[in-house]
Amino acid sequence: MVFTENIGPFLSIDETSLSHGELYTIITNKERKGKRVSVVAILEGTKAESIIDMLGKIPISKRKKVLEVTLDLAPNMSLIVRKSFPNAVLVIDRFHVQQLATEALQEIRIKHRWQAIDAENEAIELAKKSKKKYNPEVLQNGDTLKQLLDRSRYVLYKNKDSWSESQKQRAQILFEKYPDIKSAYEITRTLSDIYTHTKIKIYAYTRLAKWHEMVDKSGFKSFNTISKTIINNYKHILNYFNNRSTNASAESFNAKIKAFRSQFRGVNDINFFLFRIAKLFA
Repeated sequence: MVFTENIGPFLSIDETSLSHGELYTIITNKERKGKRVSVVAILEGTKAESIIDMLGKIPISKRKKVLEVTLDLAPNMSLIVRKSFPNAVLVIDRFHVQQLATEALQEIRIKHRWQAIDAENEAIELAKKSKKKYNPEVLQNGDTLKQLLDRSRYVLYKNKDSWSESQKQRAQILFEKYPDIKSAYEITRTLSDIYTHTKIKIYAYTRLAKWHEMVDKSGFKSFNTISKTIINNYKHILNYFNNRSTNASAESFNAKIKAFRSQFRGVNDINFFLFRIAKLFA
């Protein structure tokens, strides 16, 4: 379904699952903020060639009016935008970039958590063989080591200025015991601060270069992978600093579709479901 009349200068493109994991590509008009007449297109699948072919049916004069499109890091989305909207600036969503760093940080925490679980199981087995009662070490905040690594999950998502007193204490113990988690947290927050506190594009470029050096010195494999991803997409990532545009409108629209889907306990008739979405949002 394509709604040519809903095209505006600022669009978002994203994929969403409507039924049984089947993916659809949805293009929305950012200025409509997920309300009526916000849907530009709902297209089956995510294959670039077929999406480009369907969008090609929109008159080129309309497609040339699009000035900016926000998207995620998926290469197929980038190809769709470049081929379909020739005058549009591509802006990779900041939250997808930050999410990669957060996942790398949590990966380090989870690795230590599994090690703590293994160590505890071994200690329990040893206590049984010795016919002794196993008593885990309790840290000064009342957590065991396993609990510390589990409960620190939410601490690591937040800026230290937003920590409660108990979270500050938990973070202090965590960073003392696991310096690599502290280093990874600082790398993650530094990347977030570039987006939050940098207003001018050239300054963002300079700060990102310093961030790459920081990652290189850390020796974290997962962060090096993220660093290479940013380097490969840096032009579109830096375009965020033109208008500070994000893909939040697309994510919000996806959330509405999921809520709509759950309200009716799934989708039995995909065509009728799409018809209802079109009536509400297109």
